[in-house]
Amino acid sequence: MSAAPGGKTKHVVVATIGSLGDLHPCLALALELQRRGHRVTIAATEFYREKVEALGLGFHPMRPHLSPGDKDLIKQCEDEVRGVEILFRNIILPHVKDSFDDLLDIARSADVLMAGEIVYAAPLVSEMLKLPWVSIILSPASFLSACDPSVLVNVPGLIHTRKLGRRVYRGLLELGRMGIRHWWEPVRQLRREQGLRIECEPLFRDKFSRDLVLALFSSALAKPQPDWPLNTTQPGFVFYDRDGDPAGGDERLEAFLRAGTPPIVFTLGSSAVHNPKDFFAVSAEAAKLVGRRAVLIGADRGESRLPDAIAVPYAPYSEVFPRAAAIVHQGGSGTTGQAMRAGRPMLVVPYGWDQPDNGARIERMGIGLMLSKRRYAPEKAAMALQRLLAEEAFAARAVAVQGQVLAENAIVKACDAIDSLPSRLH
Repeated sequence: MSAAPGGKTKHVVVATIGSLGDLHPCLALALELQRRGHRVTIAATEFYREKVEALGLGFHPMRPHLSPGDKDLIKQCEDEVRGVEILFRNIILPHVKDSFDDLLDIARSADVLMAGEIVYAAPLVSEMLKLPWVSIILSPASFLSACDPSVLVNVPGLIHTRKLGRRVYRGLLELGRMGIRHWWEPVRQLRREQGLRIECEPLFRDKFSRDLVLALFSSALAKPQPDWPLNTTQPGFVFYDRDGDPAGGDERLEAFLRAGTPPIVFTLGSSAVHNPKDFFAVSAEAAKLVGRRAVLIGADRGESRLPDAIAVPYAPYSEVFPRAAAIVHQGGSGTTGQAMRAGRPMLVVPYGWDQPDNGARIERMGIGLMLSKRRYAPEKAAMALQRLLAEEAFAARAVAVQGQVLAENAIVKACDAIDSLPSRLH
């Protein structure tokens, strides 16, 4: 273990709510901070305890204790119109007092608090304890920028108003902010009870720390904008995708990868994979139509009925994506980052959240295409894949973006920024 910078060992608490796509960047940061000599505790749902403690990190349970594999929950949250509201109002906010109590308990011994954007208790804990905190932002859409508008899953048509100028777009965002102000009453009530300032904007303002905001995605995906918080640092993607076993841990997969030409890799990340519908069946047929082998990550073995397809429950993207001819995925920030780092063209099939925006950005970058899940059928998917494989510009641009992602050295820059923060304010 390396000595902490300046010889000062800090206790860093990292709080997260969500899927592996939310947890894995936190683990990447935690492991590097631990390597630098700091003590790190992950605060998360009890479901992740074993995974976190196996890495030698501290763990503290933080409610709500959700199961990331809950199919009914995922199905509700993937509703394109009401999914965001369901997550916030039905799942996260009813437990904000529980999250606050749990996080306050472990943060009393912390020097620095780090938190994902939907850990709405984090700003309150920081304010109460006068504790420096770091906002973890994983995708461009989270900034709600009027300078670089995003495709918002529940109001996708709003993106077209950017042609009317920033002032109009910002005004429409303001109307949206006012329209959902009542959502945040549980946070305001908790603030009243704790004697803190009552007025708050958890989605538009308060999720951004005044100490440090980490934009953990590559500038190739989205460049810094004038209306991002002034104290934002953009290191790039930080990666963790190991569960202790390399890809070769699945001998069938390793043998398949070695046995022929590079396959098309199909995956739905760590959330949508629990409600895939017919994604994997369609994928296998699409690969057959373009005459390519297929790796289906997250599918049941029964999904690989074709002779040139294999289904595996899990495989580290960092070890499989570089061996692909192309990658088909849902467009989550972590999966998108892994595909960009692998330097392979991709087809994005969004299921919700930030995914439509990431897919639109991938198309604009010229490293992939996007196909809605409603249109994801064997023939349409095959047509898109044929373009990705036949048009050399996609592969050439993907390799150029790969070089940019690799050059960012994001984990070092992110942890340097964290190390530069003062300890608890007394």
